[in-house]
Amino acid sequence: MSTDFRRRRFLQWGGVAAAAPLLGGCGEEGPQVSIDESLPVGPYGPQSTAEEVTAGMDLQDLTVLVTGCTSGLGYETLRVLALRGAHVLGTGRTLEKARVACDSVDGRTTALALELSDLQSVVDCAAAVAALEVPPNVVICNAGINTFRELELVDGVERMFAVNFLGHFVLVEHLLPLVRAAGGGRLVHVGSRSGYTQAPPAGIDFDNLRGEGVYDAQQAYGRSKLANALFSFELARRLQGSGITSNVVHPGLVKTNIARTAPGWLRTAFDLFGGVVAKSPAQGAATQVYVATSPALAGVSGAYFEDCNPVRVSGEHHMYDQQMAARLWAEAEAMAQGYLA
Repeated sequence: MSTDFRRRRFLQWGGVAAAAPLLGGCGEEGPQVSIDESLPVGPYGPQSTAEEVTAGMDLQDLTVLVTGCTSGLGYETLRVLALRGAHVLGTGRTLEKARVACDSVDGRTTALALELSDLQSVVDCAAAVAALEVPPNVVICNAGINTFRELELVDGVERMFAVNFLGHFVLVEHLLPLVRAAGGGRLVHVGSRSGYTQAPPAGIDFDNLRGEGVYDAQQAYGRSKLANALFSFELARRLQGSGITSNVVHPGLVKTNIARTAPGWLRTAFDLFGGVVAKSPAQGAATQVYVATSPALAGVSGAYFEDCNPVRVSGEHHMYDQQMAARLWAEAEAMAQGYLA
């Protein structure tokens, strides 16, 4: 493990305990992370930027769909991939917002509307992609929310679970035939350390996806990010031999607007201490861009990445629970009935 990797890990776990909900868990106890040396380990780390990990690449033959391209990690991902020559399909919650983002970067871009909390919008977005007749080689499921609010439901499902997981589940299901038509490709899911540090002790509480009872917003966020990881790994198992890979990444603690709804004390703690450990959007986007484009990772599937490196998480958590992943898939199909291909 590199010194740089250890330094950021130490600072993240030990330096800003007050901002633990933004960090995705904090403390010496619990799951531990180590480099997975069974997979290609690159020269990059926590300080690397999206431009650095793609330096010298010519991506003109790639079409990449990026959800949530209007700000933060998604915008930087859009910008850098377009800079390297890829045709980037960027989604925003409205077509106007997506157009503003796409028109502000150099390169080939196409704006698309996608409201992940509305499954009909998800279906319409997939249809719009198909109508372009330029099938995507890569899909980066980047968009996400962390509400920090009271319980909100979307069609009977807790809002963060609906947006962060279920909407992407339906989108990927519709896009898979297009990725196959492109000759294979990569699916990249933006997860979080919260998936193994803040999810409920039981993991995905399938009997309470409405979030009823005592509602803990950060457990709900952790549950949605655990779902992202379980979905990615289950996809990898189901897509073996297809030429399509599926991996999940943790971007790190990044200076974005995802915490704009956090309580005032938490935003203050982040403002005071976040600069010590938080990445810039350029650094935060590096891992997902690296996993989406690196030739060294061709054929790598079912892996989890932090700081541009494959890692394994030990200890008590549910991220690698295959039975839970299979049940999650079945439950998602039931929840999305009428919206799947």
